[in-house]
Amino acid sequence: MKPPPFDYRRCTSLEEALALLAQHGAEAKLLAGGQSLMPMLNFRLLRPALLVDIGRIGALDGITEDAAGLTIGALTRHRVLEGDARIATHFPMLAEAMAHVAHLAVRNRGTLGGSLSHADPAAELPMMTLLLNATLRLERQGGRREIPAAEFFLGSLTTALDPDEMLTAIHLPFLPSGAGWGFAETAPRAGDFATAAAACVLTRQGGAVTMARIAVMGVHETALRLHAAEEALLGQGPAAFANAARLAREAVEPSSDLRASADLRRHLVEVQVGRVLAAAWERAA
Repeated sequence: MKPPPFDYRRCTSLEEALALLAQHGAEAKLLAGGQSLMPMLNFRLLRPALLVDIGRIGALDGITEDAAGLTIGALTRHRVLEGDARIATHFPMLAEAMAHVAHLAVRNRGTLGGSLSHADPAAELPMMTLLLNATLRLERQGGRREIPAAEFFLGSLTTALDPDEMLTAIHLPFLPSGAGWGFAETAPRAGDFATAAAACVLTRQGGAVTMARIAVMGVHETALRLHAAEEALLGQGPAAFANAARLAREAVEPSSDLRASADLRRHLVEVQVGRVLAAAWERAA
């Protein structure tokens, strides 16, 4: 398999890359880690006229911390998210999710921005940005905008990015003190695409949930927050987890494929949501 012919430009600055996007629009594709783009080129699913290589733009890489949270550059690799001490301290569920991304070779090359912009419904990072109330920074020549993750993912492999825009960073606000978390993923083999996955964070006071967030992936055309299940938990204790898991099952619209039926995916969601809620309750201070 070989990609179609294309022109290639390696950029050394964000300004240069944005200028090329402004000039070429939908005819240009960004190349970062290439873990999603290159297979799509080889299968001729994409035929860009120009590849804009942004892999050496240092300003797009790295993690910074302020009083409100962490800001993570779009070129930050999966392996960094998996192993960074600040991620482990403030967002351990993100580090756990990254350990389930494909294999080490992919995590060494794949980037935060590439995964989010690709918007695969069975990818971990879109689900985690929804769960963690991330804000995404989108830049174009002459301007920028910031949108919540809930407004970024429009459908399978479809986002709110305009052709001349680039995702340059995300911001993760710190979780409430004492928040517990849970993560569960089912796949045919380690490293395979997930059949279904669920994650949650919650806080509790005494025997009652005071805040809950639940997200799932692989069971809808996008990663999904389960607001009805979240609301059903407020003011309740572990006895409400089974009902929340049932509501989660009813909220998803999975499809059947060679790996799993829609019914199996619904069942997995119900089981996984029950498990991640129990884990988060135990971890909550």
